Amino acid sequence: MQAETRTIPGTAVHLPVLGFGGAPIGNLYREVPDQEAIDAVTTAWDGGIRYFDTAPHYGLGLSERRLGRALAGQDRNSYVLSTKVGRLLRPNPSPGGKDTEGFDVPDELTRVRSYSRDGVLRSIEESLQRLGTDRIDVVYIHDPDDYWTEAVNGAAPTLSALRDEGVIGAWGAGMNQSEMLVRFVAETDIDVVMLAGRYTLLEQGAARELLPACLEREVGVVNVGVFNSGLLSKERPAADATYNYAPAPKELLDRANLLADICESHGTTLPAAALKYPYQHPAVTSVALGMRTPAQVKQNLDLAAQSVPESLWDELRERSLIA
Repeated sequence: MQAETRTIPGTAVHLPVLGFGGAPIGNLYREVPDQEAIDAVTTAWDGGIRYFDTAPHYGLGLSERRLGRALAGQDRNSYVLSTKVGRLLRPNPSPGGKDTEGFDVPDELTRVRSYSRDGVLRSIEESLQRLGTDRIDVVYIHDPDDYWTEAVNGAAPTLSALRDEGVIGAWGAGMNQSEMLVRFVAETDIDVVMLAGRYTLLEQGAARELLPACLEREVGVVNVGVFNSGLLSKERPAADATYNYAPAPKELLDRANLLADICESHGTTLPAAALKYPYQHPAVTSVALGMRTPAQVKQNLDLAAQSVPESLWDELRERSLIA
């Protein structure tokens, strides 16, 4: 099955429109057995997914190692691989417990923030070793919220040079906010942004500045977090659903239920619409979904295969529920 792709503007990277997000197979929130994680990647591959995203942060390298194992037998030219820089993994001087940043893994390693040239080069080299590959197609600066100066003076020019030398295909920045991504688009020669949770069926803050800036400057957008931490992942949001990884406020639960009602009236579902909505904007290049198990992969592939009627978008716009 040939994966549909869209080219990251100004680069030779043809990014599949649906990607596999590797945070869950790094034991995000709970342990995933090795074989189940490998099987999730294999199921994604068998379903036609050819874009895989990971990061050293995810499970203190576990996601990268598992992804590398799962893809080891595949033709390296047949898929796109992205990882991130900004957190180096180093021995923990006081191990003996569990990771404290959301991953169910031993704390034998610790994260050291570094957005310098040396940090970027070391991070890429170490990621290549964990992934067991000879190249990374897209490298994102990961969560530089409190490190703008170092990221723009160190990581950005380093990644631009690596791209221009052909070592990587493209570079970007990945964040849970859109404001600093606007600065990256305006002030650097970035190729792509990874936007988490700020352009979804529930909220479209990035549509005000970031997405128009990306169109104007010809910067690609990989949209992630489209289910808003689970609030939009079920046909009817649960009363204890989360938003931004915390209990969802009542007003957002009410809004999600209203969206679910409208989706149902148009013969579709809330998660199907949540997945398809980002593609309505011409700046969006790809959507990546975090996937943990083969069953979850199949569910997402089923959602991706569903059609959503134009009448839904028309009604949501008429009611000012989407941008």
